[in-house]
Amino acid sequence: MGDDAAMTAPQTPAQAPPLAGIVVLDLGQIYQGPYAGFLAAQAGAEVIKIESPQGEPLRRRARVRGGSVPLAMLNANKRGVTLDLKAEAGKEVFRRLAARADVVIENFAPGVMDRLGLGYAALSALNPRLVYASGTGYGLSGPDRDNLAMDLTVQAYSGLMSVTGFPDRPPVKAGPAIADFVGGVHLFAAICAALFQRADTGRGRMIEVAMEEAVYPALASNIGMYFGTGAAPRTGNRHGGLSMAPYNVYAARDGYVAIIVVTEAHWHNLLAAIGRADLRDDPRYASNEARVARMDEVDALVEDWTRRHDRDQVFAAARRHGVPTAPVRDLDEVVHDPHMHERGMLQWIDHPEVGRVVVPASPLRFHGTEAPVHRFSPAQGADNRAVFVDWLGLDEAAYGGLVADGVITNDG
Repeated sequence: MGDDAAMTAPQTPAQAPPLAGIVVLDLGQIYQGPYAGFLAAQAGAEVIKIESPQGEPLRRRARVRGGSVPLAMLNANKRGVTLDLKAEAGKEVFRRLAARADVVIENFAPGVMDRLGLGYAALSALNPRLVYASGTGYGLSGPDRDNLAMDLTVQAYSGLMSVTGFPDRPPVKAGPAIADFVGGVHLFAAICAALFQRADTGRGRMIEVAMEEAVYPALASNIGMYFGTGAAPRTGNRHGGLSMAPYNVYAARDGYVAIIVVTEAHWHNLLAAIGRADLRDDPRYASNEARVARMDEVDALVEDWTRRHDRDQVFAAARRHGVPTAPVRDLDEVVHDPHMHERGMLQWIDHPEVGRVVVPASPLRFHGTEAPVHRFSPAQGADNRAVFVDWLGLDEAAYGGLVADGVITNDG
């Protein structure tokens, strides 16, 4: 829709956010669980982030360069409390919270919540409407259940790493924490599906998402090659199944551009863009199959053109001719991207802990509902009193005792 940039989305009547009135207890740590909670908060839920008195592991990264920026990104629009779930008094408070909540999110190692006496069986007995969402690396069952899981290890174990990189070099991880975030997206989807069912049945349920299983479908091209040839090598920036050409990242005078041809119309358009319309009927390139058989030759043909131009010139020419193309941008360009800022996906904030940074909104758009006003991620325990006293109803003596005993710390 490049030529229709001025078009605006159709107006719909004002509506409440889809998760308005839903209360989520977010025990998530680092990325997977917190991102599911973030999406819920952006969809209108009241999300209460619950941390141990020591704080979740992501807070400890604050001592490393930029370490607390992800915390600020993923915990916006949440309330923040501290609670020691290892203390009996802390467990009792959590049970009271869960009895009133709609959703619990946790991505501890399998079995941790059960050992604390706070697993689904225990909590659903108190609140049959509760949706209990568990995010793990490998699932709550199976022989690999207790493998220690972080994004890096899941990328390695799931096969993602084996197909990432160039064929003559060692495997590398994807730059972003893809397993964590794909797992978080799936966890949020499962929560919404369970809440949808609860509206009919009146009962919640246990749901789980394993990161290994969530990322497996992303290997579709590579798996296709495996079943077609018996192998799935690393292909660099080429198609994972080596079944499309051109499909690569090409050098320009001042950087790189990604170009992909999906249809024969794209190929004809690319030939027009590079000034080689004479090759349109050349049998050597007349079909994708023919081009794949001459992949090196096709890539050289394209790169001979890109190397003679700046990447923005390549991008502009390809856009004009209707060829899927994009410059390879660095993060400085992306965080300043006027398109995402104009759409409200990105915004500058002056965060009290991390300073002036760009933070994202949710990529989920609910037309007819105003996007939520950004609220800073809470300081550790900032909402203790608002949640435990004002919402849960603890009296002052009970609340003060929990603070004195260290069950609740960083008294807000």
